[in-house]
Amino acid sequence: MDSTAAKIVLAIKRGDSINHVASKIDVSYSWVYDWIERLEDAEIIAITDNRIQITDHEMRQQYAEMMAALYSRDTISQEDAYVIPHFASMEFTYTEIDAAYVWTHGGYQIARSHDDYPVFIDVHDRDIERWIAFFEQFGVDTTINERPDASDVEGNVHYVLFPKTDGIAAEWVEGNPVIPLDDAVDQMMENRPAYEPALEIIADEYDRDIDASHHDATNSD
Repeated sequence: MDSTAAKIVLAIKRGDSINHVASKIDVSYSWVYDWIERLEDAEIIAITDNRIQITDHEMRQQYAEMMAALYSRDTISQEDAYVIPHFASMEFTYTEIDAAYVWTHGGYQIARSHDDYPVFIDVHDRDIERWIAFFEQFGVDTTINERPDASDVEGNVHYVLFPKTDGIAAEWVEGNPVIPLDDAVDQMMENRPAYEPALEIIADEYDRDIDASHHDATNSD
């Protein structure tokens, strides 16, 4: 029973590569590779054509209970806030502030602090009750469609869920599923003054014709 082993097992989705799992849980490839070998020897997982799948689902459930107990006792870090959703075995994508955060590789933050750290994710509408119950296991608050006042939630990390009925489109950036770049840019353009630095980063890194600059935004006001 080890927390790294538990994170690996909980984050695995059938067909994942070792590199993908390492990215999801933000642990070095070599360390994950070592644990993958141990877990395969213990017949908890199996590897076929360099792809991983769970074989011992009872052990996976034990890991889930262990990690929920550990996280519910302690303050959840910003880093772990992006690991925990991978344990849910449900599809999701980062959106809103977190779309900017993921697409800029953590280079842009806005309106968040260590004491008030909402994480914004799109989820399937059919899964909404399961998501709420999942986060409750970790002692984490959730709200639907709207960021709550910091005084209305317990702890620092909490999740804002946006239920979707028409499916979820996702791209993967460094182990994180995020809304497509065009959709992220559209969201940021709706509140351009707040997201101008992120738009500058995206325009430069992804060669997008956004015409993002603090100077132009100031003059337009």
